[in-house]
Amino acid sequence: MSEGTILVIEDDADIRNLLHFNLEKEGFTSIEAGDGVTGLAMAREQKPALVLLDLMLPGMDGFEVCRRLGSSPDTAEIPVLMLTARGEEMDRVVGLSLGADDYVVKPFSPKELMMRVAAIIKRSGGEENNRFVFEGLTVDFTARLVFIDEQRIEMSPKEYDLFFYMVRNRGVALTRERLIHDVWGYDFYGDDRTLDTHVKLLRKSLGRYSRCIITLRGVGYRFETVAEPESDADGDAN
Repeated sequence: MSEGTILVIEDDADIRNLLHFNLEKEGFTSIEAGDGVTGLAMAREQKPALVLLDLMLPGMDGFEVCRRLGSSPDTAEIPVLMLTARGEEMDRVVGLSLGADDYVVKPFSPKELMMRVAAIIKRSGGEENNRFVFEGLTVDFTARLVFIDEQRIEMSPKEYDLFFYMVRNRGVALTRERLIHDVWGYDFYGDDRTLDTHVKLLRKSLGRYSRCIITLRGVGYRFETVAEPESDADGDAN
């Protein structure tokens, strides 16, 4: 897989140019295709780190491109971020069911899109991402286990889901809506107090690592690897 190379499959030249500019600005190498057939061939040949895929393409649409990428052993591991001008839930459901990792509805914020690109690449960068280690905190995504100083931390299934999602998207500002949507699912009919309750329980479970869950007032939460404050070796002078 070509590390740092992003394949943009988009038939609108203006959007391709916009994406190219922002991707290159963020340090990625951008390669582009204007239709699904060409894009699929480039994905097979170039093995990019990520595909930015428009759904409404001439000839072979984005759904079919996504399906073929996911069904081939050579390209199944390439993450896909869908771009769609249509906000219908069914489009998102179909795309995600075909293997897409995330979606963005046009018109989109280039800054937000770049953050999502970085987050997807970070969490899909290889087998090492099955385990996250920070100081005494270890998260095993495959076994669904969390350890602090080699002691297993018990959590409810939904606490695990929420914590793993936040860790995999570490450094990204996660809105309350996105957390509820991605962790609880489309059929969730509760309110955001459920999220707050689980975050409170999660912080309690994490002990000193609760500092890594940052509250973004009016927005949501962000997981950051915040170093533990150093204790004052001289004690309190007062």
